[in-house]
Amino acid sequence: FEVVDLIVANSSERLNVASPTAFSLSEAYPNPFNPTTTMELSVPESGDVSVQIYNVMGQVVATLASGYMEANTYTLTWDASNVSSGMYFVKAQTAGNVVAQKIVLMK
Repeated sequence: FEVVDLIVANSSERLNVASPTAFSLSEAYPNPFNPTTTMELSVPESGDVSVQIYNVMGQVVATLASGYMEANTYTLTWDASNVSSGMYFVKAQTAGNVVAQKIVLMK
């Protein structure tokens, strides 16, 4: 069998459930933040994914995702209550794709 079209609906309307088409990490919001920030990760193909937070010295301070993930869009939240104020980097990677962004924690 081959699925050619998919319609998702509830009792009153059609629902949009488009699959991601590119590996991406949305801008963290809010940024600067205290103590939590949120971002969306789009994974167009199932596979191993890693999302880690680094300090300015290149040390991993948190891991938001690690391991096999199905193709989908995920909401990731980092609670930075246990780290000091400053600049951090979020790096998301999968086979052949790497995206990064700078975030600022202001306590």
